[in-house]
Amino acid sequence: MTVAIIRFGGSNCDRDADRALAHLEIDAEIVWHEDGLPEETTGIMLPGGFSYGDYLRAGAMAARSPIMAEVREAADNGIPVLGVCNGAQVGCESGLTEGAFTTNESARFQCEHVYLRVERADTPWTGAYDEGEVIEVPIAHGEGRYEIRDERLAELEDENRILFRYCDAEGETGTEVNPNGSKHNVAGVLGDDDHVAVLMPHPERATLPDVGATDGQGVLRGFETAGSLE
Repeated sequence: MTVAIIRFGGSNCDRDADRALAHLEIDAEIVWHEDGLPEETTGIMLPGGFSYGDYLRAGAMAARSPIMAEVREAADNGIPVLGVCNGAQVGCESGLTEGAFTTNESARFQCEHVYLRVERADTPWTGAYDEGEVIEVPIAHGEGRYEIRDERLAELEDENRILFRYCDAEGETGTEVNPNGSKHNVAGVLGDDDHVAVLMPHPERATLPDVGATDGQGVLRGFETAGSLE
């Protein structure tokens, strides 16, 4: 398998993602967006960073790169796609998932470790965890607040498409443990199908033992398990 890590102008977490996947012995290749997807692509990662300087809106310009039409087609054909941080913004802006990520409630850039509660354990991205399990991963964003119309969020919740929520160490949610003001503490959501997901926290920065926490490994393992879960 080969995971294509798409590099846009301003991406800065592509090498982090490549190193994390290599540690998990998942073959990956950093791909410049103008070059298109390699023929052997079996997974796609949209990494973090500040694509095109976050002009217009974070992720808005990268979402209009021609490669994103290829990404959407690949997703429609069952190829697993994961967007992280700026990649989550690109994913939402390109229609892979619903909603949008906008300016943090604090109106400042935040870089810290947070707790996430696993809302579903039957997806490729969460199959390594138990439902309700709490994991610790870092965030690093200025526009991470998840926004969506209240009625549509209620529908997503009914459709069981919320992947992670911000919480405390015991798994309790609330405004006091919501780092950016995301609606209903949402930290990650699924697309129309479970093999497509975006999340604001950085699992690739919680994968390598030599840099600390490893709770994010299970998320990246989704590239191995996508398609094997009913």
